[in-house]
Amino acid sequence: MTGLVVKNTGSWYLVRTDEGRDVDCKVKGNFRLKGIRSTNPVVVGDRVRIAENREGTAFITEIEDRKNYIIRRASNLSKQSHIIAANLDQCMLIVTVNYPETSTTFIDRFLATAEAYRVPTVLIFNKIDLYGEDDRRYLDGLIHLYTNIGYPCFKVSATQSQGLAEVKAKLRGAITLFSGNSGVGKSTLINALLPGTDARIGEISQVHNKGMHTTTFSEMYPVDDAGGYIIDTPGIKGFGTFDMEVEEIGHYFPEIFRISADCRYGNCTHRNEPGCAVRRAVEEHYISESRYASYLSMLEDKEESKYREAY
Repeated sequence: MTGLVVKNTGSWYLVRTDEGRDVDCKVKGNFRLKGIRSTNPVVVGDRVRIAENREGTAFITEIEDRKNYIIRRASNLSKQSHIIAANLDQCMLIVTVNYPETSTTFIDRFLATAEAYRVPTVLIFNKIDLYGEDDRRYLDGLIHLYTNIGYPCFKVSATQSQGLAEVKAKLRGAITLFSGNSGVGKSTLINALLPGTDARIGEISQVHNKGMHTTTFSEMYPVDDAGGYIIDTPGIKGFGTFDMEVEEIGHYFPEIFRISADCRYGNCTHRNEPGCAVRRAVEEHYISESRYASYLSMLEDKEESKYREAY
């Protein structure tokens, strides 16, 4: 029997079978993915084969090949990975420029990972109703930056229902991962887009202006009858990139990759090599300093073989 993993509570998986039944499943302790050292061998979005027992529960016995996934380093100094979701048509990264602030380092690490696994990504800038003049100016600058690179950007207010129609139009018929820092309003946005979903909503720490984890497991919510789903996931504090070689990282920054064709050396790392077209483009403001800094931080991660949190 085959089906789709629609919920993961950490110890149990809810599988929606091709016949439309929901079955609680577990995985056997020795179940591992081929070639991937992951803390979670099965994830929401996986297509799986299951074997039921007489008690009405089941074991997941096989995972079908994934077309893609989003992965990050599991934790500080860990050599294992954590797969966030699989078989995606697109990601929507929820970003706030304040209450709390999402760093450009976090945005760029997520975007680079999505590029590496060929998952188109949209940036959703939430909480626009709360921003003052300086916040709005910074927001417009970020949208100008990422739109020019090629990432669609939307300004929304989940609480005021601003900009939701455009976002919902992009969800139709697609499996979409919602991700972002804790506190950026993912669950509020899902509840606004899909009334009746009742995704749990948390508070913002007034002391640190950071979100507190509310969603504790991953779950798929149906969007329409055309196969559209939103995958809601726990908020992420930092994003440690995983399984990228130093010479590949620049390939996942579209503007750096494009300009690197003009570098003098084919294996240029864009730091201090002579004739580097990328560093010249940064100096001449064709590549943003924030994006270049994110690129350098990912190089440092790889060389130090550890995960540095992005604040």
